[in-house]
This record gives sequence, C-alpha cells and structure tokens, in this order.
Amino acid sequence: MITARNLVKDFDGFMALDGVSFSFEDGEIFGIIGHNGAGKTTLLKIISGLIAPTSGELFINDIDVIKDPMALKENLGYLPEESRLYETMTPENYLAFFGEIYGLSPQEIRVRSTQLFAALSLEPNGKKIGEFSKGMKRKTAIARSLIHDPKFLVYDEATSGLDPMTSRFIADYLRRLRSDGKTIVLSAHNLYQVEAICDKVMILKRGKMVAFGTMKELRDQFGSLTYTIFFSIADPEKLLGHSRTYRQEEGFFVCEAEDMKELNECTGIITEAGGKVEKIESRYPSLEEMLVKIGK
Repeated sequence: MITARNLVKDFDGFMALDGVSFSFEDGEIFGIIGHNGAGKTTLLKIISGLIAPTSGELFINDIDVIKDPMALKENLGYLPEESRLYETMTPENYLAFFGEIYGLSPQEIRVRSTQLFAALSLEPNGKKIGEFSKGMKRKTAIARSLIHDPKFLVYDEATSGLDPMTSRFIADYLRRLRSDGKTIVLSAHNLYQVEAICDKVMILKRGKMVAFGTMKELRDQFGSLTYTIFFSIADPEKLLGHSRTYRQEEGFFVCEAEDMKELNECTGIITEAGGKVEKIESRYPSLEEMLVKIGK
C-alpha cells in the first residue's frame, strides 16, 4: 500500500504541490498526468525519496519515506525523464557498475543483465551506449532501473520522444512488470498509453489534485457514455427545422447524443425524414478530453 497525506512542496513561495493525498495498492500501475508545470515531476521525486516535501506524510508499505528515504532505495527503481547515461561504457559494463553499487555478485549481475537484455530486446553487440539510438538508450536506462530487481518503480515519461513501435514495446513491457508483481508509478504525456495500462490515474493542476481514481471512476466524474449516430438520407433538407445538429463524416451524416433520451430523439427524427441509421457508436470521454476540460 502506498499512501500520501497532504503533501506540500513550497519552492521559496512557489507552491509546486498543494495538499496532495492519495493511496493505491501494491502490484498496480499508477499514472500521474497534468499540463506542464502541474507538479508531476516534483511528486515523482518525493515518492522516490529524492527530495523532501515541505510538509505531509508518505508511506510505502512500512517505510516512512520522508523520515527514512534511504530505506526505500534498495527496493526502488527510478527512471528520470532524460536518460543520462555513461555513454563511453558498454551496456554490460554500465549494468555491472550499478549492480556492484547495489551489492550484487558478479554472477548475479551476469544473470540479471542477460535476462534484462532478452526481455527488452536489447542487443549490445559490443557497442558503447553513445552509439545507440534514443530508443536503445531508453531501454538501457530501464534495464539499469531493474538490475537489482526492485519491487517499486517510479518512471518519469518512460516513452517520451520515442518512435511509436518502441513506445508501444515499453508500454507492453510495463504491463509484464506489473504481472510480475511490480508496483509502478509513472507520468506520461502519451495519454492513450496511460488510459490503456494504468489501474488508477491522478490528474494534477497547478500542484493540486483535481481528480483521482480508476478510468471508470474518472469517466463517471467527467461525463457519461455518449452516442454517435451515423445515417444516410436521400433528402437532407427534410432534417431542417429540427433542434438537432448534423454533420457529414466518413460518407455519412452524423448526429451526437448525450444520453438515451437524445439517442431515441435523433433516431426518431432520422426515420421520420426517410433516413436510415447505418451504425451507432458509443464512447466515454478520453483522458485528453478530461485534461482539456480541467484546463479551461
């Protein structure tokens, strides 16, 4: 269980976090989203024990992170937004260096490195890290965060700036890590990925938590199921005079409905005008739409 109570971070009069509280279970992926400057990276650094809050409490299982941040380190894997790597090293030497810091034996380092290279489809081939593509460097940074087999992972923009295939690969890999029992906290600008892989999501705005919950809970908060009706009609002018608005899309006329009452109203008007309903699509608001709504 990870629990935060009234976290505040004041940088000389700038309130980066203002009374943030939340909790989530072990073995979950917890996403933190928000506009630039919302406080995401500050919160991740506090959760990682890298900086202390001005006030508040943070417990990760039995560890009081604020009073004893070092107790968290041996079970923490941290990935900053920028992959700052030792680019003159090979990936093997790079992982060995950090493995030694964590007290792993040479045999443990070799086994873990081999497993991580295979899991991440990372093929060093004797190259130095500086010769790698951005995606390969990001995979190397992820491998470094996992070399000591931590239970708890904090990833800041794990897929930022990567090509779609590498980004998708890493998102799928995070799912596998969750299946292996890892607890993951991440921030991301790729809201589709957050929506797809996170068990719970927090939305920050200017340091304040404005929403928190599962995707179902957030959808219930920001809007219920809506409907899009696609239809064909020989004489569109027969729709004139009705209060409903229509547009053309994908070769059809389209009508939007906010609930079942409006859905029945739209289909009734279409039928009376001699039209034919071709298909009806239902959808919930996306995280992007929620974020836009919050930003207004």
